[in-house]
Amino acid sequence: MLPRPSVTLALAALATLLLGPHSRADSTPPSLLPGDPASWRLVWGDEFDYPDAQLDEHWNSQNGPSGHILSSRWRENAVVQDGALRLVNRKEERGGQKWTSGNLWSKERFQYGYFECRYRYAAAEGTNNSFWLMTNTPGEPAAGKRFEIDINEGHYPNEVNTNIHNWSDITVLPNGKKTHPSASKSFVFGVRPDVTVQLEIPVRARRLRLVSTHAAHFHLREFRVYAVNPDGYPDALSPTADTDKPGLVNFARDPMAGITVSGFHKDGPDTRANLVDGNPDTSWVTQAGGEKTLEIAFPEERLVGCVQFLNGWKQKEAWKDLLENYRLEYNDGEKWIAMAAFDVKEGAYNFARDYQTYGLEWTPDELVFFLNGKEIRREKNQFAHSPAPVWLSLAIIPWAGRVSDAIDGTFMEVDYVRVYQPR
Repeated sequence: MLPRPSVTLALAALATLLLGPHSRADSTPPSLLPGDPASWRLVWGDEFDYPDAQLDEHWNSQNGPSGHILSSRWRENAVVQDGALRLVNRKEERGGQKWTSGNLWSKERFQYGYFECRYRYAAAEGTNNSFWLMTNTPGEPAAGKRFEIDINEGHYPNEVNTNIHNWSDITVLPNGKKTHPSASKSFVFGVRPDVTVQLEIPVRARRLRLVSTHAAHFHLREFRVYAVNPDGYPDALSPTADTDKPGLVNFARDPMAGITVSGFHKDGPDTRANLVDGNPDTSWVTQAGGEKTLEIAFPEERLVGCVQFLNGWKQKEAWKDLLENYRLEYNDGEKWIAMAAFDVKEGAYNFARDYQTYGLEWTPDELVFFLNGKEIRREKNQFAHSPAPVWLSLAIIPWAGRVSDAIDGTFMEVDYVRVYQPR
């Protein structure tokens, strides 16, 4: 009989709140608007239910290169078909760059309201799937500053990035680089820094391993293997985890246990001891490519009741570079047997597989960001006070993951974009 793990894998409450239906939407106004839907009226929208040639009646296209990304962007990469807009990535040399994508902005401009777009990400790392507002008239606006509000810069498979940029107040640093005031917040769904695999049926094993095909290097901070404990197990994020419950025995900290790992980041120092030092602030950092493995071997067979590990690194209040897939296995003396497995790309948090709805309520006083009708961020509106078009764009960027031939032919697919204003 296989062990039946009870695994803390995802933000279950957020799953209930945030994940929308998988089917395509109809043309009726969405039910998940901020406040009372009866108080909003549709003033502009595009359902992309027309021939491709009509796209130019509503949208402008970049038709040229962009120096800060890896793709030039062209009208030919924006394709309307089957009631949707596809912004397509192609591996082709054009405009002095090795990739092409699509970038559109609406011919109409808007000031304040509720802005909403339902779309799916391009199904490849290294892509930036964006819905945003940005001023694009010459000179300074009559009110406020030149601004950019990224309602979402989405990274496959499950990352949402919201950004607010002030493009009027540019500062030149001593090194010659330019900077500007900005405020960003990122959200990663379906993954978390702390993973607890509590076994309903304990297993006997001398060897356990964690295996991942995560596309880049990652930080693994603590790896704990607990004996069966009637008083339960600690919060995995606790810095004093091994003493938080009476009777805890962490087999991983046995000095006779051997730890084998697949490699080290940039051939750096041997950091495997950090996995079992009881300090969540230290970590083993894996190699960048290939399969990443951690194996722990005990001097004799142990009865295991729970396995915990911590991953990622913390930037302010947000956890970054969280493990997107893993297998946790034990060896019965002849073969490896699964204890738990997780892959965000196969689950409900693959934003390239399922449509999600991204929204912004823009008022003179506030900027409120929404995912599937639920608020995820609220900020004071300090400088966005002039009309701006709606932008839809796809780009190839190295900070969104590994750039590879897997990008070729992928596309960001837009179901609709709509603008509402109060009645």
